[in-house]
Amino acid sequence: MAPYRKTADLPATLAVFPLPGALVFPRWQLPLNIFEPRYLNMIDDAMSGSRLIGMVQTIGGPRHQPLIAEVGCAGRITSYTETPDGRYLISLTGVCRFGVVRELDVTTPYRQVQPDWERFAGDLVPPPEGEGREREALIAAFRHYATANGLETDWSALEEASLETLVHALSSGCPFGPMEKQALLEAPTLAERASALTALLEFGSAPGGAGPVQ
Repeated sequence: MAPYRKTADLPATLAVFPLPGALVFPRWQLPLNIFEPRYLNMIDDAMSGSRLIGMVQTIGGPRHQPLIAEVGCAGRITSYTETPDGRYLISLTGVCRFGVVRELDVTTPYRQVQPDWERFAGDLVPPPEGEGREREALIAAFRHYATANGLETDWSALEEASLETLVHALSSGCPFGPMEKQALLEAPTLAERASALTALLEFGSAPGGAGPVQ
């Protein structure tokens, strides 16, 4: 994976893929099945350039041109396969979150933005592992959530995962609604994301509030 040591290493313009409910976090992977012509074009261009695309959630607006959230996360294409029927199966590895300064007027069929990387410059450095109370509280909350919602879990893998892996796996995999997922993405630090995730899990397993947040 290309070394991005500072925000100056990141591009001044960024193609974006608006998709509700799909999140990528720094150092986390997101598999995607690309089949729409405009996004096939986007992947072609990315593969011949920086290999970076920005994942952003939609927040309403017209179906043909939905509004996009103010914060997304850029991922680098680290796995790429073309299928016989012309689809691309790719995997993004998250690099850095960005704020959307403005959407650009472009001739490409896909959308592009001017990203502000500075706000999330800390994403380029792996966080220190806060393996204490935050991790214990998160695992306890997920145990209650899994029990309340009848989820099967590989508990040995969960116990061995780092805090960052645990937080991002649960943030991506639990069926929270787009607003909740956006709040997790925008949490400034890993510790704050862990705290917000713990609160969501506790709410989702509470009597009368059990079940996925949709």
